[in-house]
Amino acid sequence: MTLLVTFITLGAGNVLTSAQQKKQSATTQQSMKNNPFLRKSPLQYQAPEFDKIKDDHYKPAFDYGLKEQLANIDKIINNPAAPTFENTVLALENSGEVLARATILFYNLTGSNTNDYLQKVEEEYAPIFAAHSDKINLNEKLYKRIKAVKTDRLDAESKRLVEYYIQNFELAGANLSAENKEKLKVINQQLATLSTQFSNKLLEARKKGAVLISNVKELDGLSADELAAAATDAEQAGQKGKYLLSLQNTTQQPLLQNLKNRDSREKLFRASWTRAEKGDANDTRETIEKIAKLRLQKAKLFGKKNFAEWSLQDQMAKTPEAAMGLLAQLAKPAVETANREAKEIQEVIDAQKGGFGVQAWDWNFYSEQVRKAKYDLDENEIKPYFEVTTVLEKGVFYAAEKFYGITFKERKDLPVYHPDVVAYEVFDRDGKSLALYYLDFYTRSNKNGGAWMNNFVPQSHLLGQKPVIVNVFNYQKPAAGKPSLISFDEVGTMFHEFGHTLHGLFANQKYVSISGTNTPRDFVEFPSQINEHFALEPEILKNYALHYQTKQPMPQALIDKIKKAANFNQGYATTELVAAATLDMNWHTVTDEKQLIPVLDFEKQALDKYGLLVPQVPPRYHTPYFAHIWGGGYSAGYYAYLWSETLDSDAWEWIKANGGLTRENGDRFRKYILSVGNSVDLNKAFEEFTGHKADIKPLLRSRGFIK
Repeated sequence: MTLLVTFITLGAGNVLTSAQQKKQSATTQQSMKNNPFLRKSPLQYQAPEFDKIKDDHYKPAFDYGLKEQLANIDKIINNPAAPTFENTVLALENSGEVLARATILFYNLTGSNTNDYLQKVEEEYAPIFAAHSDKINLNEKLYKRIKAVKTDRLDAESKRLVEYYIQNFELAGANLSAENKEKLKVINQQLATLSTQFSNKLLEARKKGAVLISNVKELDGLSADELAAAATDAEQAGQKGKYLLSLQNTTQQPLLQNLKNRDSREKLFRASWTRAEKGDANDTRETIEKIAKLRLQKAKLFGKKNFAEWSLQDQMAKTPEAAMGLLAQLAKPAVETANREAKEIQEVIDAQKGGFGVQAWDWNFYSEQVRKAKYDLDENEIKPYFEVTTVLEKGVFYAAEKFYGITFKERKDLPVYHPDVVAYEVFDRDGKSLALYYLDFYTRSNKNGGAWMNNFVPQSHLLGQKPVIVNVFNYQKPAAGKPSLISFDEVGTMFHEFGHTLHGLFANQKYVSISGTNTPRDFVEFPSQINEHFALEPEILKNYALHYQTKQPMPQALIDKIKKAANFNQGYATTELVAAATLDMNWHTVTDEKQLIPVLDFEKQALDKYGLLVPQVPPRYHTPYFAHIWGGGYSAGYYAYLWSETLDSDAWEWIKANGGLTRENGDRFRKYILSVGNSVDLNKAFEEFTGHKADIKPLLRSRGFIK
């Protein structure tokens, strides 16, 4: 807080003398002289100079950038000329160049390759950044100038930018009374701090929640490569000769599928489930309760019943009722299907004289046996055909080349932030260079769980910027000299994240704020989810499903089995997803603080209320480690995956009915969906692509709930 006060004082320029200011400015400039963030990177497309960027560059860049942007804002609001698009909206859009350059890389690194110093900086600056945003978004003079801009002679995209800023300012609280603005500022700073604390606690909880096994017999069922990876992880943790089972960010853990020892399965599952509720320094429950309470207070300041009502105003769903309506349509068939799946699993257990009822930690192990029995499909049989680099280059890239005409070339000359990171240059259908693309495949103890896409440099015609994009994953790193083999689910994850990348690659906007993936949450997952369908297309699958040793393609009989089993376990998969989305929506539709009972009780009540309290099928994310909603920007927004899936299932049916994977269809999808960013009405964009409004039936069909 001291730093914040100091910063605002300096920004106001009312304490220091002119001579002192000049001296300080000279000192700042000197200290910034070698700071890479002060200038645009000289590398191609402003690719980050990771070989020059040091941890101690961030704080000076933040301080300088914060001050610079406020100076830019002062110029706008004190401009004596009448407000125009150029002197107000465009000037605002272009403000804060240094700050944007520094923060975009900082938050990429704190997610993918953090350390104690960066975490402390993140916590220190969370309230400062929140206060800074409020200083801009709650500025009445600035808001009035934007509102006064005449838009009748503007082009469509510029007009949309004005609308975007007006909406953002109003959502941020520009219309609130002076008293409520002050209250909001305090809440926003508290929320920023708590959200960062949650993320840091969870990272540590995941790390410390890893299961250490001394006796290899307890790991019966794991492959030699999985054992070698676990041994390597243990050695790196100072436990040579033992085995460390690291946690993924989801409830279920991939290794549960193969572990034969029931006690080991239960141990791993419980380690995952309880990781952030142990009553230690990494317990997130108190933090969550504070966040939920503050979000409700924030909504009330805006005159809204609950946080979701405030949060969904600029989304496609618009209201919590619409989002919950979608979840309700899926919950009943999903749970019914999951119950049938549970009976099938129980029959296998009983036939083997197991003597127990199926529990959450048994599901993946025995469902795999059901799959083998039903479809003669063994995950371990198909995994050797999915080597990471082959899947990427001969699968993901190949599909993009077929559908969109783009090509890729590895770039080993670009600096990276970790030795595991690889980089590619992307070329457009006319052969011209389009973008740079980085991938970070493997899990690390200092990396957040999950997988994501981010920009290092966002696309903008105005700024002359081409996209520089990164995909981050959490695949298990193989032991030295071993191949990196992934499951078919993990193949799907690669195609999914690359769908986000395509959305960023094909961005075609003047302005960063409405470029590429800067769309509503319930639209942004549409391009990623539709890209998953390519993984199973015969032409694509045959090209990348190559045995890592023999290089022979996957036999057709095995491909047929994968396709037949495509809807296997969909009851489980949908139930765990709907349960998580319902939890999120319940946390954010609370209308009274009295409803905010302790975290575990709240979760149980919410799931029970909607018929989703199925012990064998826990939510994909348990509230204490639900990173999407407490630390990841998806509060009241996790439904977006299913909302977007409605769009993607419908659009995919259209593609299949209209010639399939043709370049014509690819160009059409690029034109109407991938290249428009947030510059047009996205409901209209969808209708222009398919010729009709979105329908839920294709989604129900794709999940096997209806014919």
